[in-house]
Amino acid sequence: MRKAFLVFSITILSITAILIYINWKFSFLLLIFIPLILMGLYDMYQSKHTIKRNFPLLGRMRYLLESMGPEMRQYFIETDTEGKPFNRLQRSMVYARSKKETDMEPFGTQLNTYKAGYEWINHSVRAISFQTVNTKPLVKIGSSQCTKPYEASMFNISAMSYGSLSKNAIIALNEGAKKGGFFHNTGEGGLSPYHLQGGDVVWNIGTGYFSCRNFDGTFNPDEFEKRAILENVKMIEIKFSQGAKPGHGGILPKEKVTDEIAAIRLVNKGHDIISPPTHSAFTTPLELMDFIKLLRRKSGGKPIGIKICIGNKSEFIGICKAMVETKTYLDFITVDGGEGGTGAAPPEYSDHVGMPLRDALAFVYDCLNGFGIKDQIKIIASGKVISGFDIIRNLSIGADLCNSARGMMFALGCIQALECHSNTCPTGVATQNPKLTKGLVPEEKSIRVARFQHETVKSAVDLMASAGLDHPDKVDRTVVSTRIDASHVKTFYEIYPELDKGCLLNENTIPKEFSIFWKKANANQF
Repeated sequence: MRKAFLVFSITILSITAILIYINWKFSFLLLIFIPLILMGLYDMYQSKHTIKRNFPLLGRMRYLLESMGPEMRQYFIETDTEGKPFNRLQRSMVYARSKKETDMEPFGTQLNTYKAGYEWINHSVRAISFQTVNTKPLVKIGSSQCTKPYEASMFNISAMSYGSLSKNAIIALNEGAKKGGFFHNTGEGGLSPYHLQGGDVVWNIGTGYFSCRNFDGTFNPDEFEKRAILENVKMIEIKFSQGAKPGHGGILPKEKVTDEIAAIRLVNKGHDIISPPTHSAFTTPLELMDFIKLLRRKSGGKPIGIKICIGNKSEFIGICKAMVETKTYLDFITVDGGEGGTGAAPPEYSDHVGMPLRDALAFVYDCLNGFGIKDQIKIIASGKVISGFDIIRNLSIGADLCNSARGMMFALGCIQALECHSNTCPTGVATQNPKLTKGLVPEEKSIRVARFQHETVKSAVDLMASAGLDHPDKVDRTVVSTRIDASHVKTFYEIYPELDKGCLLNENTIPKEFSIFWKKANANQF
């Protein structure tokens, strides 16, 4: 093939020379053929790509087609129900709700209702009129030790950092939260001015302690207090792990670290910004309790919670034991499922690390109930939540409210281009490139974020009313059924039998399936 390219090149140049000799106007052909021949010669002698070396110039088509693959599949090959992580039906629903267009589905479901995993609401013959139910139910977050409890919407913006998302995206999200009356989680990238556009904020503090750190990466209580007492900051969330890459920490590539981002995060510019996999402010569950008390005091009594993707069960039970032992309670726990999203993560972590959301929700709820402290603590579910049904399903397992990240990104205009990690996001959502971010207009997109949230909550309340329930607190594990196989169906109550309240306080009443983890759990060590 290499010889063939040389023969082809010589032939083309010869024919071009003859044409130019006949008429000089054919000189433009040199502008076309000479660059192509030079590219082919480069391909022949480079050593990185075998295909291009063996098939000069022609081999480049392989890489061009491969780069076009995701778009070709999304727009021309995938059916409405096949796309991943979110299919076209799901994306179209978010787009329609954010634009306040009709989201009705004609002709019937496209889902296979006899396929294992299909789920549905168990509606009631005593369904309640939608008009009689509160369409904006609020959930009070705050234990008996919290002096400034917060009333949250049942559907909010999940953790996404400035730096991972663009300035315009963060402004649009926060202004959308303000318009709709729900909260906006900052993500672990620190508290930026763009999070303070008037919307309620949950300040997420990860292992890097961004916006509240010393330059050596340790926690700085004075910097924390300076920001935690701001009026817009309603709650503080200590991030243990996120579902897409639990136990891994985070990386913001140096290409995305501007002077502004470095100042916001209290870091030095010029290198990748690393979030360690573990916290340095505490090393045991008991030390965590001291840290919670410190944050509560420095914030003026605001709700303090944690975000965690469940891994080793005994470690979470150890946190519960520490709460009971010290009588220090978290105000909320955000449970992030292994199916949660991220800007970038190693595939093994995204695919095979961390407990999926439903199993994690059931475990966390049962632990808190088993230790008799669920009344003190609210559970927030996070992980592929974009529809009213997603909300009700999570509430039925044990959540009190839900967060969404990628759903809110769709409302901003995200097209699932899968370029979040490359700084080339075509919609200006997950990039710091000013040429791309200028296309995202916060004034317009904030309205779409508020609409999507409103319509999704409205849908969840409508489903709840169809089940004969007038308040989210009444949604239990009997409300949703799932198909196990072609001939077997179970409710979540049957799949996840609830533990008796207080049964984990006494070694004699611990259920068998919890016994080994309970024995391993220790308040003095993770």
